[in-house]
Amino acid sequence: MPPAMLFHVFPGSGVPIYRQLADQVRRLAATGKLREGDYLPSVRQVAQELQVNPMTVSKAYALLEREGVLENVRGQGMKLKTPAPAGSVKDRRQTLKPLLEQVVATAYQLALTPRQVIALLEPMLEDMDRERSE
Repeated sequence: MPPAMLFHVFPGSGVPIYRQLADQVRRLAATGKLREGDYLPSVRQVAQELQVNPMTVSKAYALLEREGVLENVRGQGMKLKTPAPAGSVKDRRQTLKPLLEQVVATAYQLALTPRQVIALLEPMLEDMDRERSE
């Protein structure tokens, strides 16, 4: 799959580009759009297509390799490893909690009610489940 179709970055978003790329790889893996053994486009390809510094792409790939999401296959590139939930359910909840705290804080700043936030979140989770089962 060409890099331009796989990744999109938003330089003005306030989220570092390497983080955007890493998050997208995780999301693509979680939804099954990237499967175990799939190779990612090369650092150079992604950098050229997105017009970003190759070191930015390299940083994203290195982060994902350290996390065990990607594996560097010498001479072939980075491939998606077998997804395995890291740690216990309690540990995974603790990993998710800071992200949810950010969502709660932003929702509060936007004067959204808990019901409104949940109404936004539920379809996203359902879409992810639907994409995973396809």
